Amino acid sequence: MTPADYTPFAHLTAPNAPLYRQVMRAFLAAKERFAVHLRPEDVYASLDAGSRPADVEAVTQALDKLVEWGNLRADPDHARVTAVEDFYRRRFIYQLTRAGEAAEAALGTYDEVLGRRGELQAVALHDIVTQLRALLVIAAEDEPDPAKTYVALSVLTARFTDLADNARAFMGSLQRTIDLHDIEVEAFLAYKDRLIQYLERFIQDLITLGGRIALLIGELEERGSVKPLLSLAAAREAADAAPEDAEQAEAAAYEKWAARWSGLAEWFVSGEGRESQARLLRGRALGAIPQLLAVVRQLNERRAGRSDRSADFRTLARWFAQAPDDAARHRLWRVAFGLHSSRHLTVDADTLAERTASPEPASTPWGEARPLRISPQLRRTGSYERRGKPRKVADRGEAKRRLAALAARQTEETRRARDRLVTGGPVRLSRIGELDPLAFQLFLRLLGDALATWRPDTTTTTATSGDGSMEVRLTALDDGATAEVRTPDGVFRGPDHLIDIVDLTAGHGDRAAPAPVPIPAPREDTSPRLTEDR
Repeated sequence: MTPADYTPFAHLTAPNAPLYRQVMRAFLAAKERFAVHLRPEDVYASLDAGSRPADVEAVTQALDKLVEWGNLRADPDHARVTAVEDFYRRRFIYQLTRAGEAAEAALGTYDEVLGRRGELQAVALHDIVTQLRALLVIAAEDEPDPAKTYVALSVLTARFTDLADNARAFMGSLQRTIDLHDIEVEAFLAYKDRLIQYLERFIQDLITLGGRIALLIGELEERGSVKPLLSLAAAREAADAAPEDAEQAEAAAYEKWAARWSGLAEWFVSGEGRESQARLLRGRALGAIPQLLAVVRQLNERRAGRSDRSADFRTLARWFAQAPDDAARHRLWRVAFGLHSSRHLTVDADTLAERTASPEPASTPWGEARPLRISPQLRRTGSYERRGKPRKVADRGEAKRRLAALAARQTEETRRARDRLVTGGPVRLSRIGELDPLAFQLFLRLLGDALATWRPDTTTTTATSGDGSMEVRLTALDDGATAEVRTPDGVFRGPDHLIDIVDLTAGHGDRAAPAPVPIPAPREDTSPRLTEDR
């Protein structure tokens, strides 16, 4: 394999780099207008009037250097030859080379990524749901349309790529904001509330739609529709390949589509011993909110004049700078950090007098210097290692068996709690009955997921649990009834609602949706507010 030639990037570190960058941008602008060739006068005219050279000759020299580096190609300009003398004049027209165009594309990508702050695209979640449903419809056809399949998969992967890339960039910029890197404090304090609301809104959408996307992906894979759809998309992508390369091109395209689908599934669906990227993103976004609030509190304390460690160190540095001499600095050091000489190792007065009478030069090696007589008390009472046989290796088998039994018992208790909460259709909260502590905890988590998507004008909301195993549908009522859910620890009270809890892992997700319940006009405030009596 021929090693890559990076000479087209040489103009970035050349002495006249700003002019070279302007010239290359002029050729990119011309390419957007479908202009292939440019003369030196055209390049000169397209440069910014405030920064271009005084004459065309400097631009011509820059063009020649770019030709030397491989960014441009120079061809003789015969279009303006009107006399024999013109053939002997040095006239060229210039155009971008493939290497120069590739270098500019790389620099454009660098500038774009460097300046990207990223965003949490809740709209992309809705688009992903729409395209997955479209794939389910296409897969149900007797002969799926290759064109529709290719378009749906292309839009799906494009939206997912945007979602993943922007989320990664946003979380990186959010961490830099939390660390107060590359940000103005006043600007951060001005938009902190909007940033926290933005995070909360995306978390709500991720709770609602993340589980739905995981279910749609699981349904496509259970039907065995993924491989045929990917094969159709790969065949359409390789349709224009040369006949001798058609089979290899189709195999390569299928591998690419399979990798994209695998990345999409792993992003939304958790696996054995692995959490999905959506769940990790949700956790990081949730964790960022208290971190942002802590930063705000810290900044407010600084502005109020309260001291912190960094301010203390800056003050100490000023004291060191203002100290009159080294002796004062040493005293300040000892007072600030409490570092003193070894008090257990001292030299008696006779030894000091002897050394004063006949001092040892500083260049005397340790081995040749006169020894110092010290008390052996430290040697007698110092620490020591205990001798003896090494400890036996502990057998962890019994502990592992207990942990396995505990995990199995907890799994069974969780399954029973899910079975207890499944309603089989819409029922009133007051009909739930008494719940044991584990079922009540699961009930509270489901209710919290539903309330996270509730708005002031909402009458019905649907949410999926974080692991995608259960779905809850909550509908407000207007009859003024009060619901009570009894537990061994007390009574949970609040406005009565219709609730429908579905166990998606047990196949209930395929049942027909219940008939719509007629809902009267909502009262002024129908948002659930539950209180607990103990």
